[in-house]
Amino acid sequence: MGEEEPLLSPAALCSLLLCSTQVPLACALSLYFGQRCSPLDRALLAWLFYDCIVHFTLEGPFVYMSLTGTVAQSDNILAFLWQEYGKADARWLYSDPTIVSLEILTVVLDGFLALVLIYAIVKDKYYRHFVQITLCVCELYGGWMTFCPDWLIGSPNLNTSNWLYLWVYLAFFNGVWLVVPGLLLWHSWLSLKETHRKKIDAEKKAR
Repeated sequence: MGEEEPLLSPAALCSLLLCSTQVPLACALSLYFGQRCSPLDRALLAWLFYDCIVHFTLEGPFVYMSLTGTVAQSDNILAFLWQEYGKADARWLYSDPTIVSLEILTVVLDGFLALVLIYAIVKDKYYRHFVQITLCVCELYGGWMTFCPDWLIGSPNLNTSNWLYLWVYLAFFNGVWLVVPGLLLWHSWLSLKETHRKKIDAEKKAR
């Protein structure tokens, strides 16, 4: 009987390292482009740059691999990362139509919206919160549709047998794209509320 592969295998460690190295890159881009922004907006820019990096450099190749074959059979340089994640959610290995459809939407629409929002924040554009709300709703929709169809049939594709797959791959890496968009929706709500209050106060003063 062969030995079991260790949970923190070289592939797992390389995958986690690759994902973590994208964070300082996003922060550096935020500091460079957001020099005139408030600390809160610079933090938001860091998230948006990270969002773009993930969508374009990780999820983009996943879409390509899934449309030209499957991740499980791919020899793409990033295939190992998705093969590792596929240990927690097997749908990512075999070009599941729902997952691939969502990822196409994520890469094309969410990636584009994130870039537009970065521009809107840096240039202080009037449409900033419209784009921010739209992007957040898209991200939350993607998270819901990633898991709800599988939950409804008893989660046969999800492997929650150990802490790495459950809490890191499934909970953390997906939860980030639920928590942050939720907070940004709240931020837009407060900002729009404040804008409305200032408008009302200005109208009262003008009377």
